[in-house]
Order: sequence, then C-alpha cells, then structure tokens
Amino acid sequence: MIRVRPSSPMTTPLIVACALFMENLDSTVVSTALPTIAKAFNENPIHLNLAITSYLLSLAVFIPVSGWVADRYGARHVFRIAIVVFTLASILCGLSNSLAEFVAARILQGMGGAMMVPVGRLVVLRAVSKTQLVSAMAYLTVPALIGPVIGPPVGGFIVTYFSWRWIFWLNLPIGILGIVLATLFIADAREPKTPPLDLLGFILSGVGLSGLVFAFETMGRGILPGWMVTVMLIAGLTAMTLYVRHARRVAHPVIDLSLLRVPTFRTNILGGTLFRIGIGALPFLMPLMLQLAFGLTPLNSGLLTFAAAAGALFMKLTAAPILRRFGFKRTMIANALISAAFLASYSFFEPSTPGWVILALLLSGGFFRSLQFTALNTIAYADMPPEKMSLATSFASMAQQLSVSIGVGVGALALHVSIYFHGGHLTAESFASAFYVIALCAAASALTFIGLPANAGDEVSGHARRPMPQPVLAPKDS
Repeated sequence: MIRVRPSSPMTTPLIVACALFMENLDSTVVSTALPTIAKAFNENPIHLNLAITSYLLSLAVFIPVSGWVADRYGARHVFRIAIVVFTLASILCGLSNSLAEFVAARILQGMGGAMMVPVGRLVVLRAVSKTQLVSAMAYLTVPALIGPVIGPPVGGFIVTYFSWRWIFWLNLPIGILGIVLATLFIADAREPKTPPLDLLGFILSGVGLSGLVFAFETMGRGILPGWMVTVMLIAGLTAMTLYVRHARRVAHPVIDLSLLRVPTFRTNILGGTLFRIGIGALPFLMPLMLQLAFGLTPLNSGLLTFAAAAGALFMKLTAAPILRRFGFKRTMIANALISAAFLASYSFFEPSTPGWVILALLLSGGFFRSLQFTALNTIAYADMPPEKMSLATSFASMAQQLSVSIGVGVGALALHVSIYFHGGHLTAESFASAFYVIALCAAASALTFIGLPANAGDEVSGHARRPMPQPVLAPKDS
C-alpha cells in the first residue's frame, strides 16, 4: 500500500493543473498539424477534421458519467487511470498509419480526457478548504487559457523541425510524471454509497450532447452540407429534451438538473455558458484574422496571441485579492462587461495596427478573461453540498464543453455571414462583425449575475461587508 506524503495545500491543484494542461494543449496543437498528418495518410485535409470532431464527441459522451465513476471507484484511482488512458491513446495516435487508426486513437484519447478534467477538478475540491478554493481554481484556470494559445505555435514548431508524431509522444513523460505525483501526493476519496448508474440517461445525454457538439463544431465552416448539420442539431436537441423529461422521473440522474436550484451553481451554468460562448470563439477567430487577413506567419501569429496566456498567468497572483476586496457579484458583473469590451476592441485591428497595440490588448484581455473564469469556476462550488460535488463537476464540465463548441459555431457562422455581405471575400473587415457578436454574448452574461445575493460566495472569497460606522454620542452631563 502506497502512503500519501504530506504536502502543501496547493500541491494537489498544481498536479491536476499539469494534467489539464496536457489535455488542453493536445486538443489544440493537433489543428496545426492536420495538413501534415493528412499528407502522411494520403488523405484530404478536410477529412482529418474527423480527428478533432471524434475527440470532442468522445468528451461529450463520457463527461456526464465521470462523476458517478469517481464516486464508485475513487477519485484518485479514476484520475490516474484517466491519465494512463490519455497517455496510451497519445502513443497510439503517434503510431497511426491511417485515418481509421488515428480517429480510433482520438476517440480513446477523448475518453481519457473526459474523465481527467472533471475528476481532476473533483480531486482538488475534496483536497482544499473553502478559504483556499479561489487560489486553487486560479491554478486550474490557467491551463485552459494557455493551452489554446500556445498550441498552434508549438504544433507548428514540432511539425516544421520534427515529425508530427512527436506531438503525441511528448505526452508520455508528462503522463508518467502525473501518475507518480498523483500516487504520492493525492489522497484517495470516494463516496461510501453509490447509486446505480442511470443507463438510459447516459445514452440520451450521450446522443444529445454529441449531436449538439458535432453540429456547432461544423456550423458555418462548409465542412458538411447544411442539411446534415441541421439534422444533427435537431437530433441533439430532441435527445436532450427527452433527457430532461427522463431526469425529472428518476432518483439519481446522470446529469442532476436539481443542482440548478443552488443559486451560485446556477449562475455558473447560465452566466458561464454565455461568457464561454463569447470567449470560445476567440481561439478560432484571432489566428484566422492574423494569418489570413493580416498575412502573418503562424509563428508570428502565435507569438502575438501568446500575450493572452501571459495575462492569464498574471491573474493567478491577483484573483484572490480582487475577489476578497470586491466580492463575487461585483467582480463578475464588471468583469463580464470589461472582457466584452476587449473582445469588441479586436474588431478595430487592421493590418497596419502596430504589433505592440495588439499585444497590449490581448495581454489585458487575457487577464480579465482568466479572472472571470476563476470566479465562475469557484462560485460554482461555494454552496455545493459535499455529497453532490462529483455530480456538480460533471455537470459543470459538460456545460463548459458544450458552450465552447457553441462559441466556435457562433464565431464561424458570424464570420461566414460577414464574408457574404462583404462580397464573398475574406478581409480584415469580415472579422469585425464576428467580434461584435461574441462580445455581445460575453456582455449578456452580466445579466445573469445581477440576481446573485450581494454576499454570494463570501465564505470562499473572504469578502465581508464593512460595518456601518456608529455615531459617536456625546457624554451626558453628570
């Protein structure tokens, strides 16, 4: 029996953050290497989009059941197995010699990622106290922001100077290190009683979420005929409607909709979805604009967009003091509007815009977006009962994955419509409307935060209202 070694409170979040960084980086770095991989397989590059879509579909299907699996078999145990599955699948991706082999390996990789992300968050939630939750979530937020930013330049560098297969094989040492650290420093925790698996709910949610993710990921990109995208969208909506009816009738649904009765969690789902729709389109739109409209090389584009990651890193040091000073409600309302303003400001970028201006706006925008993600991810669990924590992490991860896919679809559709009204030509002006649309989505999230109590999450943030000064009474005459 391996004995868990004592460690600092932030050791567990750091270990989980490294695993999440591996997953986030891998999911974005692949897009840069697709043309090279397609050439190696003698396939049309468009067909290689199946590699991305199959991974996302695997995430959509298996994320909802991750909480039940963690409760049944133990969060640390499942987290380690998820790393093993993800790492082995990465090796298989690198060994693939055909499109079919590659897609199958990506599906297996998605299964590992679907367990690794929500279960990793659950491990952190069970390892830290509420007073440490803001700092812990700040660590977990950074990988999600850095991965999509540095993925394209890292992928471009590896493909240019090495074999594309090393994109996947580099996960091997990271995965081994993650397994060792999780074994040594993460305590195992599981629920004493686990309800039976909601198999029908698992099937309905899998069909519904995969249909929606597939539809939104391909919407407006011209990859599939419009009728096929519409069919997938209708099928996804129908299955999710059936799931909602099913969830109201069973005692232990795989996605527990009753969690939405907790106001702080409901705020994360509703407001977080709107905000992530806006932000989710950014990694799709910005590189396209810098490379196709401005004529920058992938390396120069990646170096500019890396500024957003630098802003996210700086946020890690300041999130706790900001939330302690202003509280969750005021921070999230103001920050949603500030982040939306930065998104809208990107519409003014032109090929003649100085690089330092783009750099400064991306750096600042990255800071505020990261702060908002930290606040959203923290307040979701501020009032969640411990016995519901595993279901909450699955629910939140499912909502995040869906909202980012919707964001890509919204961004692609807005860009497609803008190109049509600009005479069918892709120019810098074509991107302006798309940035306005996603900025409106992010700004609309502020409306969902208004209904929060003023003291929401104060136990977690440490924010407390200052008592009203009492009037000083003059001494009575003796």
